Amino acid sequence: MDFSLNAFVPQVLANPVLLISVVLTLGVIFVNGWTDAPNAIATCVATRAMSAKAAVMMSAVFNFFGVLVMSLLSPAVADTITKMARFDAAAGDGSVALCAALFAIIVWAVAAWYFGIPTSESHALIAGLTGAALALYNGTGESPVAWEQWEKVGFGLVLSTVLGFGLGYLCTKLTVFCFSRTDRRKTRGFFRGGQIFGGAAMSFMHGAQDGLKFMGVLVLVTYLANGTAMGSDTVNVLQYPWMMVLVSVVMALGTSVGGYKIIKSVGMDMVKLEQYQGFSADLAAAACLFIATTTGLPVSTTHTKATSVMGVGASKRLSTINLSVVKEMVMTWVLTFPGCGLIGFLMAKLFLFLF
Repeated sequence: MDFSLNAFVPQVLANPVLLISVVLTLGVIFVNGWTDAPNAIATCVATRAMSAKAAVMMSAVFNFFGVLVMSLLSPAVADTITKMARFDAAAGDGSVALCAALFAIIVWAVAAWYFGIPTSESHALIAGLTGAALALYNGTGESPVAWEQWEKVGFGLVLSTVLGFGLGYLCTKLTVFCFSRTDRRKTRGFFRGGQIFGGAAMSFMHGAQDGLKFMGVLVLVTYLANGTAMGSDTVNVLQYPWMMVLVSVVMALGTSVGGYKIIKSVGMDMVKLEQYQGFSADLAAAACLFIATTTGLPVSTTHTKATSVMGVGASKRLSTINLSVVKEMVMTWVLTFPGCGLIGFLMAKLFLFLF
Protein backbone atom coordinates (compact mmCIF):
# COMPACT_ATOMS: atom_id res chain seq x y z
CA MET A 1 0.00 0.00 0.00
CA ASP A 2 1.40 3.39 -1.06
CA PHE A 3 0.99 5.95 1.74
CA SER A 4 2.97 8.78 0.15
CA LEU A 5 1.16 12.13 0.14
CA ASN A 6 1.09 12.16 -3.68
CA ALA A 7 -0.74 8.82 -3.68
CA PHE A 8 -2.94 9.45 -0.62
CA VAL A 9 -4.61 12.71 -1.71
CA PRO A 10 -5.95 11.36 -5.05
CA GLN A 11 -7.24 8.26 -3.19
CA VAL A 12 -9.14 10.44 -0.72
CA LEU A 13 -10.66 12.62 -3.46
CA ALA A 14 -11.71 9.61 -5.55
CA ASN A 15 -13.07 7.45 -2.72
CA PRO A 16 -16.04 8.91 -0.75
CA VAL A 17 -15.79 6.23 1.94
CA LEU A 18 -12.12 7.01 2.50
CA LEU A 19 -12.88 10.75 2.54
CA ILE A 20 -15.52 10.33 5.25
CA SER A 21 -13.25 8.00 7.23
CA VAL A 22 -10.34 10.46 7.09
CA VAL A 23 -12.57 13.41 8.07
CA LEU A 24 -13.90 11.48 11.07
CA THR A 25 -10.36 10.42 12.06
CA LEU A 26 -9.21 14.03 11.91
CA GLY A 27 -12.27 14.90 13.99
CA VAL A 28 -11.19 12.42 16.65
CA ILE A 29 -7.64 13.83 16.58
CA PHE A 30 -9.06 17.36 16.92
CA VAL A 31 -11.17 16.29 19.90
CA ASN A 32 -8.08 14.59 21.35
CA GLY A 33 -6.29 17.93 21.22
CA TRP A 34 -9.41 19.53 22.67
CA THR A 35 -9.84 17.15 25.59
CA ASP A 36 -6.61 15.14 26.02
CA ALA A 37 -3.55 17.14 24.91
CA PRO A 38 -4.26 19.94 27.46
CA ASN A 39 -3.24 17.50 30.20
CA ALA A 40 0.33 17.74 28.94
CA ILE A 41 0.49 21.49 29.55
CA ALA A 42 -2.05 21.79 32.38
CA THR A 43 0.44 22.18 35.23
CA CYS A 44 2.81 24.66 33.56
CA VAL A 45 -0.16 26.89 32.65
CA ALA A 46 -1.80 26.50 36.07
CA THR A 47 1.40 27.57 37.88
CA ARG A 48 1.86 30.48 35.42
CA ALA A 49 5.20 29.20 34.17
CA MET A 50 3.85 29.74 30.63
CA SER A 51 0.91 31.46 29.03
CA ALA A 52 -1.73 29.18 27.53
CA LYS A 53 -0.96 30.42 23.99
CA ALA A 54 2.77 29.77 24.30
CA ALA A 55 2.15 26.38 25.90
CA VAL A 56 -0.14 25.34 23.01
CA MET A 57 2.51 26.29 20.43
CA MET A 58 5.17 24.40 22.38
CA SER A 59 2.84 21.41 22.70
CA ALA A 60 2.30 21.26 18.93
CA VAL A 61 6.05 21.20 18.23
CA PHE A 62 6.83 18.52 20.80
CA ASN A 63 3.83 16.39 19.81
CA PHE A 64 5.41 16.16 16.36
CA PHE A 65 8.84 15.26 17.72
CA GLY A 66 7.24 12.69 20.02
CA VAL A 67 5.72 10.90 17.04
CA LEU A 68 8.95 11.15 15.04
CA VAL A 69 11.47 10.07 17.67
CA MET A 70 9.42 7.37 19.38
CA SER A 71 8.53 5.81 16.03
CA LEU A 72 12.27 5.23 15.64
CA LEU A 73 12.52 3.61 19.07
CA SER A 74 9.23 1.74 19.40
CA PRO A 75 6.33 2.10 16.90
CA ALA A 76 4.51 -0.80 18.56
CA VAL A 77 1.72 1.41 19.94
CA ALA A 78 0.49 2.25 16.42
CA ASP A 79 0.64 -1.40 15.45
CA THR A 80 -1.34 -2.43 18.55
CA ILE A 81 -4.24 -0.15 17.58
CA THR A 82 -4.47 -1.59 14.07
CA LYS A 83 -4.54 -5.11 15.52
CA MET A 84 -7.02 -4.34 18.35
CA ALA A 85 -10.09 -5.49 16.37
CA ARG A 86 -10.91 -6.89 12.92
CA PHE A 87 -12.92 -4.88 10.41
CA ASP A 88 -12.26 -7.04 7.33
CA ALA A 89 -15.88 -8.11 6.85
CA ALA A 90 -17.96 -7.90 3.66
CA ALA A 91 -16.92 -5.22 1.18
CA GLY A 92 -17.61 -1.77 2.55
CA ASP A 93 -19.12 -2.90 5.87
CA GLY A 94 -15.78 -2.72 7.68
CA SER A 95 -15.30 0.92 6.71
CA VAL A 96 -18.87 1.77 7.72
CA ALA A 97 -18.40 0.15 11.15
CA LEU A 98 -15.08 1.91 11.64
CA CYS A 99 -16.70 5.27 10.78
CA ALA A 100 -19.35 4.52 13.41
CA ALA A 101 -16.62 3.82 15.99
CA LEU A 102 -14.91 7.13 15.25
CA PHE A 103 -18.24 8.98 15.49
CA ALA A 104 -18.93 7.33 18.85
CA ILE A 105 -15.54 8.44 20.18
CA ILE A 106 -16.26 12.04 19.19
CA VAL A 107 -19.68 11.94 20.92
CA TRP A 108 -18.20 10.51 24.12
CA ALA A 109 -15.26 12.93 24.25
CA VAL A 110 -17.34 16.06 23.58
CA ALA A 111 -19.82 15.05 26.29
CA ALA A 112 -16.96 14.66 28.81
CA TRP A 113 -15.45 17.99 27.72
CA TYR A 114 -18.82 19.73 28.20
CA PHE A 115 -18.74 18.75 31.86
CA GLY A 116 -15.04 19.65 32.17
CA ILE A 117 -14.00 16.10 33.00
CA PRO A 118 -10.66 14.86 31.59
CA THR A 119 -11.61 11.75 29.64
CA SER A 120 -9.17 9.31 28.11
CA GLU A 121 -9.15 9.40 24.33
CA SER A 122 -6.99 6.28 24.35
CA HIS A 123 -9.53 4.29 26.32
CA ALA A 124 -12.40 5.74 24.25
CA LEU A 125 -10.59 4.80 21.03
CA ILE A 126 -9.99 1.23 22.17
CA ALA A 127 -13.55 0.82 23.49
CA GLY A 128 -15.17 2.38 20.41
CA LEU A 129 -13.20 0.21 17.99
CA THR A 130 -14.03 -2.91 19.98
CA GLY A 131 -17.75 -2.12 20.25
CA ALA A 132 -18.06 -1.43 16.53
CA ALA A 133 -16.15 -4.60 15.61
CA LEU A 134 -18.45 -6.68 17.84
CA ALA A 135 -21.48 -5.15 16.09
CA LEU A 136 -19.96 -5.89 12.69
CA TYR A 137 -19.45 -9.58 13.47
CA ASN A 138 -22.51 -9.99 15.69
CA GLY A 139 -24.29 -13.28 14.90
CA THR A 140 -21.47 -14.66 12.75
CA GLY A 141 -19.93 -16.81 15.45
CA GLU A 142 -16.56 -15.14 14.88
CA SER A 143 -14.64 -13.15 17.46
CA PRO A 144 -13.27 -9.94 15.93
CA VAL A 145 -11.47 -8.79 19.08
CA ALA A 146 -7.79 -9.51 19.69
CA TRP A 147 -7.99 -10.13 23.42
CA GLU A 148 -4.20 -10.39 23.71
CA GLN A 149 -4.10 -6.69 22.79
CA TRP A 150 -6.67 -6.00 25.50
CA GLU A 151 -4.31 -7.64 27.98
CA LYS A 152 -1.78 -4.91 27.11
CA VAL A 153 -4.47 -2.29 27.75
CA GLY A 154 -5.29 -3.75 31.16
CA PHE A 155 -1.65 -3.99 32.14
CA GLY A 156 -1.07 -0.43 30.93
CA LEU A 157 -4.04 0.79 32.99
CA VAL A 158 -2.60 -0.69 36.18
CA LEU A 159 0.92 0.52 35.33
CA SER A 160 -0.15 4.11 34.65
CA THR A 161 -2.15 4.24 37.90
CA VAL A 162 0.41 2.75 40.24
CA LEU A 163 3.53 4.14 38.59
CA GLY A 164 2.02 7.57 37.91
CA PHE A 165 0.92 8.01 41.54
CA GLY A 166 4.09 6.50 42.97
CA LEU A 167 6.48 8.53 40.84
CA GLY A 168 4.50 11.72 41.53
CA TYR A 169 4.88 11.08 45.25
CA LEU A 170 8.58 10.18 45.06
CA CYS A 171 9.56 13.00 42.70
CA THR A 172 7.96 15.56 45.01
CA LYS A 173 9.66 14.14 48.11
CA LEU A 174 13.00 14.09 46.29
CA THR A 175 12.59 17.66 45.06
CA VAL A 176 11.73 18.90 48.55
CA PHE A 177 14.75 17.05 50.00
CA CYS A 178 17.18 18.45 47.39
CA PHE A 179 16.02 22.06 47.85
CA SER A 180 15.22 22.02 51.57
CA ARG A 181 18.16 24.30 52.43
CA THR A 182 17.79 26.64 49.46
CA ASP A 183 16.17 30.07 49.70
CA ARG A 184 12.77 29.58 48.12
CA ARG A 185 12.99 32.87 46.20
CA LYS A 186 16.14 31.67 44.47
CA THR A 187 14.43 28.52 43.18
CA ARG A 188 11.65 30.29 41.27
CA GLY A 189 13.63 30.66 38.07
CA PHE A 190 14.80 27.06 38.19
CA PHE A 191 11.34 25.63 38.72
CA ARG A 192 9.81 27.90 36.11
CA GLY A 193 12.32 26.51 33.61
CA GLY A 194 11.68 23.03 35.01
CA GLN A 195 7.95 23.45 34.43
CA ILE A 196 8.55 24.45 30.80
CA PHE A 197 10.82 21.43 30.38
CA GLY A 198 8.20 19.21 32.03
CA GLY A 199 5.43 20.54 29.78
CA ALA A 200 7.61 19.91 26.72
CA ALA A 201 8.41 16.38 27.94
CA MET A 202 4.73 15.65 28.52
CA SER A 203 3.80 16.99 25.07
CA PHE A 204 6.57 14.86 23.56
CA MET A 205 5.22 11.75 25.27
CA HIS A 206 1.62 12.65 24.38
CA GLY A 207 2.69 12.67 20.72
CA ALA A 208 4.54 9.41 21.24
CA GLN A 209 1.45 7.73 22.68
CA ASP A 210 -1.63 9.34 21.13
CA GLY A 211 -0.05 10.57 17.91
CA LEU A 212 1.08 7.05 17.09
CA LYS A 213 -2.36 5.66 17.96
CA PHE A 214 -4.13 7.96 15.53
CA MET A 215 -1.60 7.39 12.80
CA GLY A 216 -2.43 3.71 13.23
CA VAL A 217 -6.13 4.56 12.73
CA LEU A 218 -5.38 6.55 9.55
CA VAL A 219 -3.45 3.59 8.16
CA LEU A 220 -6.30 1.24 9.09
CA VAL A 221 -9.04 3.33 7.41
CA THR A 222 -6.95 3.53 4.24
CA TYR A 223 -6.52 -0.24 4.09
CA LEU A 224 -10.25 -0.80 4.61
CA ALA A 225 -11.37 1.84 2.09
CA ASN A 226 -9.21 0.12 -0.50
CA GLY A 227 -10.78 -3.25 0.28
CA THR A 228 -7.55 -4.63 1.73
CA ALA A 229 -7.19 -6.46 5.03
CA MET A 230 -4.15 -5.55 7.08
CA GLY A 231 -3.57 -9.14 8.13
CA SER A 232 -0.12 -9.44 9.66
CA ASP A 233 1.19 -6.23 8.05
CA THR A 234 3.18 -4.12 10.50
CA VAL A 235 2.62 -0.37 10.67
CA ASN A 236 5.80 1.54 9.85
CA VAL A 237 4.91 5.14 10.63
CA LEU A 238 8.32 6.38 9.48
CA GLN A 239 7.05 6.02 5.93
CA TYR A 240 4.51 8.80 6.49
CA PRO A 241 6.23 12.03 7.68
CA TRP A 242 3.38 14.13 6.24
CA MET A 243 0.98 12.20 8.48
CA MET A 244 3.04 13.14 11.56
CA VAL A 245 2.74 16.82 10.67
CA LEU A 246 -1.00 16.49 10.01
CA VAL A 247 -1.69 14.75 13.34
CA SER A 248 0.39 17.30 15.29
CA VAL A 249 -1.24 20.34 13.66
CA VAL A 250 -4.80 19.05 14.14
CA MET A 251 -4.04 18.23 17.80
CA ALA A 252 -2.69 21.75 18.33
CA LEU A 253 -5.81 23.30 16.79
CA GLY A 254 -7.99 21.28 19.14
CA THR A 255 -5.96 22.32 22.18
CA SER A 256 -6.15 26.00 21.25
CA VAL A 257 -9.93 25.87 20.79
CA GLY A 258 -11.16 24.17 23.93
CA GLY A 259 -8.36 23.04 26.18
CA TYR A 260 -8.75 25.48 29.07
CA LYS A 261 -11.54 23.56 30.82
CA ILE A 262 -9.32 20.50 31.10
CA ILE A 263 -6.31 22.59 32.12
CA LYS A 264 -8.42 24.01 34.92
CA SER A 265 -9.67 20.58 36.10
CA VAL A 266 -6.23 18.91 36.15
CA GLY A 267 -3.95 21.83 36.98
CA MET A 268 -6.12 23.95 39.26
CA ASP A 269 -9.16 22.17 40.68
CA MET A 270 -7.83 18.73 41.68
CA VAL A 271 -4.76 19.95 43.62
CA LYS A 272 -3.54 23.51 44.15
CA LEU A 273 -0.05 23.25 42.72
CA GLU A 274 3.09 25.26 43.30
CA GLN A 275 5.78 25.32 40.62
CA TYR A 276 7.98 22.68 42.25
CA GLN A 277 4.94 20.41 42.51
CA GLY A 278 3.97 20.99 38.88
CA PHE A 279 7.55 20.18 37.87
CA SER A 280 7.43 16.94 39.88
CA ALA A 281 4.07 15.91 38.38
CA ASP A 282 5.26 16.50 34.80
CA LEU A 283 8.53 14.64 35.39
CA ALA A 284 6.72 11.66 36.94
CA ALA A 285 4.05 11.44 34.23
CA ALA A 286 6.56 11.78 31.38
CA ALA A 287 8.74 9.03 32.87
CA CYS A 288 5.74 6.72 33.22
CA LEU A 289 4.64 7.38 29.61
CA PHE A 290 8.18 6.75 28.36
CA ILE A 291 8.30 3.36 30.08
CA ALA A 292 4.89 2.40 28.68
CA THR A 293 5.65 3.54 25.13
CA THR A 294 9.03 1.84 24.86
CA THR A 295 7.45 -1.41 26.03
CA GLY A 296 4.60 -1.09 23.50
CA LEU A 297 1.79 -0.55 26.04
CA PRO A 298 -1.06 1.76 24.98
CA VAL A 299 -1.81 3.92 28.03
CA SER A 300 -3.84 7.03 28.67
CA THR A 301 -1.92 10.30 28.96
CA THR A 302 -4.89 11.75 30.86
CA HIS A 303 -4.91 8.90 33.34
CA THR A 304 -1.14 9.04 33.82
CA LYS A 305 -1.00 12.81 34.32
CA ALA A 306 -3.95 12.86 36.71
CA THR A 307 -2.57 10.06 38.90
CA SER A 308 0.83 11.74 39.04
CA VAL A 309 -0.85 14.98 40.20
CA MET A 310 -2.66 12.97 42.88
CA GLY A 311 0.67 11.51 43.97
CA VAL A 312 2.12 15.00 44.23
CA GLY A 313 -0.79 16.09 46.41
CA ALA A 314 -0.52 13.00 48.60
CA SER A 315 3.17 13.72 49.26
CA LYS A 316 2.09 16.68 51.36
CA ARG A 317 -1.14 15.29 52.81
CA LEU A 318 -4.17 13.55 51.37
CA SER A 319 -6.47 16.41 52.37
CA THR A 320 -4.85 18.64 49.71
CA ILE A 321 -6.52 16.52 47.00
CA ASN A 322 -10.00 17.63 45.97
CA LEU A 323 -11.70 14.26 46.24
CA SER A 324 -14.89 15.40 44.49
CA VAL A 325 -12.88 16.17 41.32
CA VAL A 326 -11.02 12.85 41.66
CA LYS A 327 -14.34 11.03 42.04
CA GLU A 328 -15.66 12.56 38.80
CA MET A 329 -12.48 11.56 36.95
CA VAL A 330 -12.50 7.99 38.27
CA MET A 331 -16.19 7.57 37.36
CA THR A 332 -15.43 8.77 33.83
CA TRP A 333 -12.50 6.35 33.51
CA VAL A 334 -14.64 3.45 34.81
CA LEU A 335 -17.53 4.26 32.47
CA THR A 336 -15.42 4.91 29.36
CA PHE A 337 -14.89 1.26 28.38
CA PRO A 338 -18.50 0.06 28.68
CA GLY A 339 -20.01 3.44 27.77
CA CYS A 340 -18.00 4.20 24.65
CA GLY A 341 -18.00 0.52 23.70
CA LEU A 342 -21.82 0.43 23.83
CA ILE A 343 -22.09 3.66 21.82
CA GLY A 344 -19.68 2.22 19.26
CA PHE A 345 -21.77 -0.98 19.05
CA LEU A 346 -25.08 0.89 18.64
CA MET A 347 -23.65 3.40 16.17
CA ALA A 348 -22.19 0.60 14.08
CA LYS A 349 -25.56 -1.19 13.98
CA LEU A 350 -27.25 2.07 12.96
CA PHE A 351 -24.65 2.93 10.32
CA LEU A 352 -24.75 -0.60 8.87
CA PHE A 353 -28.55 -0.40 8.66
CA LEU A 354 -28.53 3.03 7.00
CA PHE A 355 -25.60 2.50 4.63
